Amino acid sequence: MSVTEMFSYIQGFLSADQDIREDIRKVVQILEQTAREILTVLQSVHQPSGFKEIPSKCAKARELFCTVRTQIAELKTKFPVEQYYRFHEHWRFVLQRLTFLAAFVVYLESEALVTREEVARILGIEVVREKGFHLDVEDYLAGVLIMASELSRLAVNSVTSGDYNRPLRISNFINELDSGFRLLNLKNDPLRKRYDGLKYDVKKIEEVVYDLSIRGLAKESESGGDK
Repeated sequence: MSVTEMFSYIQGFLSADQDIREDIRKVVQILEQTAREILTVLQSVHQPSGFKEIPSKCAKARELFCTVRTQIAELKTKFPVEQYYRFHEHWRFVLQRLTFLAAFVVYLESEALVTREEVARILGIEVVREKGFHLDVEDYLAGVLIMASELSRLAVNSVTSGDYNRPLRISNFINELDSGFRLLNLKNDPLRKRYDGLKYDVKKIEEVVYDLSIRGLAKESESGGDK
């Protein structure tokens, strides 16, 4: 093979790679739009009347996750299944956002931490790497950490809405989450930096709970819950 033929072959390889990446980007853009739609639906829970609408908003979000599953199924067709990590950077961010949204829905419904397996079911993907398009454990953890920031905001807005018991429950949940992350030896720099943000979320929620306690509202809420 001559030098010219060799570089012509390389150019063909590069062109094919760029075509795959462009096809992936087009589907990811659609996925990002659906993620924004789900976020818009869920953001309404922060409004004064939003807590009453949680069941309906979660139901609407789950409907939109049906669309997400269809779009991810389309994404799976755009690259060779064994080359997941070669193109992973294209959908990593949106997958983390979708994990956050799934985790937030599950928390609003049950006040429990979503498992990686449950997120995978909601998104219509795998957990085991060998099975193809899957939810990487670091993407799952990043999504959970994004949810923690959303819950710190929810704790503040709960007080504004007159729900004084919810921040206490959020505080307990976030403290358990923080304890869980402390067990991990995080080597991933972006993930470790995002975990540093969890410390601020814990502090922010503790300040909300402390303020409620000082004003006697936390005690009133607790006693009201016992009646």
